[in-house]
Amino acid sequence: MTPNMVPSAYRGVSVARLGRMDGRLLLGREAYRRTRFVVVRDERGGTTLLRVEKESEVPLFSPITKIEVLASPEECAYVVAPEADTAVPSTLARIALTRAQGVRAVVVEGRYGHVSFIVNPDPLRLAVQEIVPPEPPKLLDQVRRLLAVAEDLPPIVPVADTVGFEELAARAPAERYVLPCGGSGVTVGDVPAAYLDRRPALEKWTLLGCARSREIHEWFYGEPAAATVEICPRARGRASGVPTLTKCCLLEDRIERSDGLVVVPWGATLGQVRAALEHLARGWEPSWRPV
Repeated sequence: MTPNMVPSAYRGVSVARLGRMDGRLLLGREAYRRTRFVVVRDERGGTTLLRVEKESEVPLFSPITKIEVLASPEECAYVVAPEADTAVPSTLARIALTRAQGVRAVVVEGRYGHVSFIVNPDPLRLAVQEIVPPEPPKLLDQVRRLLAVAEDLPPIVPVADTVGFEELAARAPAERYVLPCGGSGVTVGDVPAAYLDRRPALEKWTLLGCARSREIHEWFYGEPAAATVEICPRARGRASGVPTLTKCCLLEDRIERSDGLVVVPWGATLGQVRAALEHLARGWEPSWRPV
């Protein structure tokens, strides 16, 4: 069966409550003309997911003429998640993975009491490469916010692929560091740190920075830092085996795309991050669409 099967609109999903779990009881019953799927709940709390066909979709109601079982009670979970927008495929996939692992079909009752489902959840795992702090990292937070409202994208689950300043500093222990910017409240443990954006007096320090930081350092002081540790997420390359989204401050007004890797500017807009997600989604599921 098709992976990541979700309905095109939750108004096509109806909920029926029957004394016993037998979808055949619905044959001949009238259904609203927009109804294409029926979630059957029995008196014991079991759930069956059905696809139905009707005699006609022209009148307001029409008899059900055919029933297909998409998931039996043994294969189906019913999850109540009042915070969830059930029109969003990524939200359905996230709930399936976190609250109903190993179940083939997950029905979600979410915000506004709306009900929808996902069958055979197999979302795209997307590595989002970042550096922390801040926490959460900005790019990862942007991805999460966009996916929370993206009704037209296939199910995507972002996975944080982060590294911290202290971890990077440990690769080159020093008595003093200089960092690109103090705006995020970045420190390196108890080791003194200066910030390039404040243009401090030159010292013999280790620069925790990227290519742009090295350029700024040489512009300010006429010479490179005594030592440098690379912090650019892009320098880590694509995460192993999964599509990857990362960022680089050398990109000021564009995004770059290669096989399974998209790089956005360091201060990317939501529009640029959305374009990156669309590109990655097309490469992964070029023909994906809700049923």
